[in-house]
Amino acid sequence: MEETLKKKKEAKVVIKNRWTGDVIYSSEKKTIKKAVIEAVSKKADLREADLCGADLYRADLREANLYRADLREADLYRANLSEADLREADLYRADLYRANLSEADLYRANLSEADLYGADLYEADLCEADLSEANLYEANFLGKGGSAKIKKNQVDDFFKALGIIVIK
Repeated sequence: MEETLKKKKEAKVVIKNRWTGDVIYSSEKKTIKKAVIEAVSKKADLREADLCGADLYRADLREANLYRADLREADLYRANLSEADLREADLYRADLYRANLSEADLYRANLSEADLYGADLYEADLCEADLSEANLYEANFLGKGGSAKIKKNQVDDFFKALGIIVIK
């Protein structure tokens, strides 16, 4: 009986440091999405050391409320963050390579230096994402196929996504 109770109280999901593999957050939640939301709601720091962040590789975080989340240097490679609330989130040096950020709210999010140490926005899906007032200092935005080119008819939409109004 006592052993059964112990098993019920054990963590179901753990978030590990992407560099060392050390557990930086554990939760009794059943999914990584619920565990991350719980960690954010408790204002947990998902970064353990100066160059280390959470390992959220391929995490399904669709529609997650990550408002003001501290995800500095997190490994969000191929993570699904579509329609996520990432307003004012700190994604400094986060690896968002091939991440799905379609329709995500990145208003005032910090995406600075999202291209160092292999961390970038290369091939990230930013379709209809709100990047208004986001910090994009030194962010790498290479598109699918490695092209940094956009069509003339896409320029206004690109600037609009960045919160820039082009006056003609």
